[in-house]
Amino acid sequence: MGSSRLRTADSAAPASAPNAVVAVLAFAGIVVSLMQTVVIPLVPQLPRLLDATAADTAWAITATLLAASVSTPTVGKLGDMYGKRRMLLISLALLITGSVVCALSNSLTPMIVGRALQGMASGVIPLGISVMRDTLPAERLASATAMMSASLGVGGALGLPAAALLAERFDWHVLFWLAAALGAIVAVLVTRIVPESPVKTGGRFDLVGALGLSTALICLLLVISKGADWGWTNGLTLGLTGGAVVVLAAWAWWELRTTQPLVDLRTTGRRPVLLTNLASAVFGFSMFAMSLVMPQLLQLPVATGYGLGQSMMVVGLVLAPSGLVMMAMAPISARISRLGGPKTTLIVGTLVVAMGYGLNLMLMAELWHLVLVSSVIGAGIGLAYGAMPALIMSAVPVSETAAANSFNTLMRSIGTSTSSAVAGVVLAQMTITLGGAALPSQDGFRVIMAIGAGAALTSALIATFIPGRRPASPSSTPESVAVPAKVAG
Repeated sequence: MGSSRLRTADSAAPASAPNAVVAVLAFAGIVVSLMQTVVIPLVPQLPRLLDATAADTAWAITATLLAASVSTPTVGKLGDMYGKRRMLLISLALLITGSVVCALSNSLTPMIVGRALQGMASGVIPLGISVMRDTLPAERLASATAMMSASLGVGGALGLPAAALLAERFDWHVLFWLAAALGAIVAVLVTRIVPESPVKTGGRFDLVGALGLSTALICLLLVISKGADWGWTNGLTLGLTGGAVVVLAAWAWWELRTTQPLVDLRTTGRRPVLLTNLASAVFGFSMFAMSLVMPQLLQLPVATGYGLGQSMMVVGLVLAPSGLVMMAMAPISARISRLGGPKTTLIVGTLVVAMGYGLNLMLMAELWHLVLVSSVIGAGIGLAYGAMPALIMSAVPVSETAAANSFNTLMRSIGTSTSSAVAGVVLAQMTITLGGAALPSQDGFRVIMAIGAGAALTSALIATFIPGRRPASPSSTPESVAVPAKVAG
């Protein structure tokens, strides 16, 4: 059995060019987050393109969500054990493979397989943050991790107009060939510039824990994403819900008793980690409301009295500034964290998001209104996203960085998935009829904005109970102060 003690790799060294490392890892994060939006302009056309029903083609979206949620904690743990850069490259290889499969597909099954493989690359962002913690100078860590966290929103915001433009002017397969090319470029850059983390734990992988968590997450996320279609009292929905509860209970029992768990629940249960993850999940619920409301407001017919009748291209251009604002907020997030701690930054970010939704309740009649609102919300997201990994890393051992960051990413993902389900129920119930078709009402959109603002304020309230801490340097946690130069496996 391999040792579970902390050890360093012989060939690893701190990053000699920290600026280049940060740039490459942030670029990797942007490319991976592009996979979430690359298919959005195609959604209305997928039934025709793939010769399938709309209900079946929806699995091209759901498969990515499920694969991302299942793979992220597993990849994070493997990164801590066997090398974060190694798992980063494996994740990028999955992204490239999935993109090529989609690019070669003309039917539903290979498209779903390819999209699932793309989703399995979602661990790149928490892995990148963990590489930064292990290899960057302490003074660069806060701004670098804030930049890496912001890349998730940046890729999503900038990818939408680019994907819409390509989908309008070229064959749709080009979108996936481009995704494969970007993934290959990132893989080459990571190979040449990003050093392997010097911190590895080794040991035996918790396969039972991985299977248990994956099973529970699949059941839970299927209920969240498909419950409205199946019916909330449908036997399948109730069965999956019950299955998720039972499996999660059994998984927790196992994780607390195995010597090398996939997720260290004792560490995760510490007050700073628990509250940060809870605030992250609620914040993920809040921030995703913008992605659900604004595209629909922009595209609904002008005849509704509140829709703006714009194309998907315009939707992307309206939302793109929010991505740039997120990136611009990274150094500001780091500065606030240096002065007042990442807890303060998280609270400020959530309050800014709440303010953005408050503006949206009043400003939704013009394009510039939505550009302003999305930019304000983007600023809040940039601040909050920069604080979350800092809070996590200040509270966990250096040997658990990737696993802890991956679990935090998972919590945000569960929040966004839940937001999508709740918004779908609200908009389905609050409709108007136009030309014989039921369309979401303006009051329905306002209810979602109010829910988003309330969730942001709830996240801020939770964050106030997080113990105040300064962001950790790569060796500042008690468990990692005395790291041996090498411990034999």
